[in-house]
Amino acid sequence: MVRLRLVSPREAAARLKGRAQKEPDAVAAHLRANPKEWQALVDADPHDAADIIEELGEERAPELLDLISPAEAAPLLEEMRDDLAVELLEALGPEAVAPLLEAMGAHEAADLLIVMDPEDRDQFLEAIDAAEREEIRRLLGYPPDSAGGLMVTEFAALPEGLTAGEALEAIRRINEEIEELAYVYVVDDLGRLTGVISFRDLVFRRPGVGLDEVMIHHPVAVNPLTDREDVAELAQRYNLTALPVVDQRRRLVGVVPAEAVFETIQSEASEDFAAAVGAGAEETVYSSVPGSIRARFPWLLLNLAFALVVTVSMQPFEDVLRIVPILAVLLPVVALLGGNAGAQSLAVTIRALATDDVPRTEVAGILGRQALIGIGNGIGVGLSAGAVAGIYVALVGESDAVRIGLVVAIAAFVNIVVATTAGAAIPLLFRALGLDPALASNIFLTIITDLVGFAGFLAVATLML
Repeated sequence: MVRLRLVSPREAAARLKGRAQKEPDAVAAHLRANPKEWQALVDADPHDAADIIEELGEERAPELLDLISPAEAAPLLEEMRDDLAVELLEALGPEAVAPLLEAMGAHEAADLLIVMDPEDRDQFLEAIDAAEREEIRRLLGYPPDSAGGLMVTEFAALPEGLTAGEALEAIRRINEEIEELAYVYVVDDLGRLTGVISFRDLVFRRPGVGLDEVMIHHPVAVNPLTDREDVAELAQRYNLTALPVVDQRRRLVGVVPAEAVFETIQSEASEDFAAAVGAGAEETVYSSVPGSIRARFPWLLLNLAFALVVTVSMQPFEDVLRIVPILAVLLPVVALLGGNAGAQSLAVTIRALATDDVPRTEVAGILGRQALIGIGNGIGVGLSAGAVAGIYVALVGESDAVRIGLVVAIAAFVNIVVATTAGAAIPLLFRALGLDPALASNIFLTIITDLVGFAGFLAVATLML
């Protein structure tokens, strides 16, 4: 078993995590018997300690949490997967969990409680201190994917009229209560946001300089109901690591911290990827089986309908397949080449749309550029595919190897050009219609590449063979 006197806490955490995957009972027993080692892991990095807890599971974790204080256990729960942390809270019960939730702070506690069933959530809330409970209830009132659901309510807000030196002295006094110190916000007598200055700039200003001289007036801000996608877009556009949240009267009510901004950007990217292939936008590998089935099933049915369309489109070409059966072997080649070319164009376009990098005035230019890319790739790949197909046909002893190779080359060229253009056009069309550009766009692209790849290939073969 790992001993911390032989390795650093971080190295020990990595080894214990690997051991816990195979022998969770042995690792749990070891840590219970060596509480100082467990304490050292917790003190070194809550994230590493949380990884070990996740591997041990809800049955063994409570005994380890009992070995540390609520203030030390709270960061571990914050670092864990929400669903597993909630299972652990429910296993401990409301009375035992109340000190943990209070130590977390309102924002982190709300993130966990929102995952619970409403009845269970109410039981846990009732066990919490009244003031903390009301703050958590307020945060729970905002949608989880909104700025209000992401924001923290502890931030550095200072009144107008202070100097830089006075501002630094005030921040020193409230330092332990503040999680987000990237920016210092300036408010008027009514609590309305009037300016912002980065903490770094504040430190290097002369003590006698007034905040109103160095702050950015009328800073970018969002309201509590602003969608997290818009939050991420504003943060990227203006290179911000945090965003202030204001109410209708522009009173500062919270701050979306840097961690939440980065997680939002990652989540939006992963959701776009999932949506593009018809999976649930919010689905994870830990989602419930019924929920995942409900999210995927409609798109699979749509895929089936499109497959039937492709099948029907091939029916008129049964004669050419009977005469030249080797064409059936070559059909997937053309469709696959188009599918890959379209997927490349689709990924580039969705990524650009996700970062709001596609003005509507540039749509025609983007489509034209993708078409030219398709033509360039189509010529090179089409000729290569035709040559390979011709050689293959000749090797298997079939006649008309040259003409069949030419058919493959033309069909591959056409499919690559169409697919590359469609890969850009589909998400742009969805945006124009007010839909999510990533919404199952890969499924719609597939029907186009399959139609052109199968039916188009057979149409060219009918004309040339």
